[in-house]
Order: sequence, then structure tokens, then C-alpha cells
Amino acid sequence: MLHRPTEGEYPAYFEGYIKLVPNGEIVSILQENLLGTISLFRSIPESNGHFQYAPDKWSIKEVLGHMTDTERIMSIRLLRFGRGDSTPLLGFNENIYVKGANFNQRTLENLLDEFTVTRNATITLIQNMSEESWGRKGLSNNHETTARSLAYMITGHEIHHCQIIKERYLAALKS
Repeated sequence: MLHRPTEGEYPAYFEGYIKLVPNGEIVSILQENLLGTISLFRSIPESNGHFQYAPDKWSIKEVLGHMTDTERIMSIRLLRFGRGDSTPLLGFNENIYVKGANFNQRTLENLLDEFTVTRNATITLIQNMSEESWGRKGLSNNHETTARSLAYMITGHEIHHCQIIKERYLAALKS
């Protein structure tokens, strides 16, 4: 079983995401969260996909696209560090990624399909990592990070954004 990372295995800005991950087996949590994310985004009518709860915030579609992009990037980091590649990796600017992706031109279902494929690839990667892989480290955005912490960051990032969709976007649509 993959154990929760300890402080020092990840940059401080991962803390909020990692704390959101419940106790339990990480693959099961990822699988359960995927089902919840699918249900959440399928409950949103396509006509609300462009909704922003404030003028300077991403649309619902852009949030889902961002979730996919971030999972891909973090999974690549997980793969590289877990395999022993300690080449320093640069950070990424999520706003540039969202701006360059044209997520609002796609359907929610298409974006959800892409997230699902990405999540299933992440699950397969995690399921097949060796035990010794989890403690391997690399530099990401000038911060030492373990493969284990990236698995938890991926999980917490999804939880975080689904909470935002519920608490800010859907709540604003209801009012």
C-alpha cells in the first residue's frame, strides 16, 4: 500500500491538496473520485459549461480542462521521478495552458472523456510502480519532490477543483 507522504517530501504549496486526500488505498480513492467527477460534470447542463462565477475566473469547461492538463503534467513528473530520472523540471503556468487550449470550444462530455482517459492512465501508472519507486525524488519547479507525493497531489488537486465547482460555480448557478 502506498503511504501518505510526509512533510519534506513535497513543496509547501502541495500541502493543501495532500491534506484533502482521505486515508485509504490511493488507487481506490482515484477510482472512486473519477466516478464522482464524472457524475458531477454530467450533472451540469452543456448550456452552463461557459459559466464563470466571477468575471476573472475560469469557466466550468476551463476548470475541467485544467484538471486534465495538471494531471498529465503531474503524472509525467511521477513517471520520471519514479523511474529515477532526476533531471530538474520546470514549473508551468496554468493560466497560459488554459488560455491556449480553447476548452470553451469543446463540449463538457468531450472534456470529461479526456479527463477519464487521463485518469485511467494515471491509475495504471500508479498500479505498476515498484515499491522502491515511491521514495525516489526529483526537482520540480526548484522543489525536491517524491513520486509518492505526486500521486497524492494528483488526487488532492481533483478533490479541490470538484469542491470549487460545487461550492462556487453550482452554488452561484442556483442563486
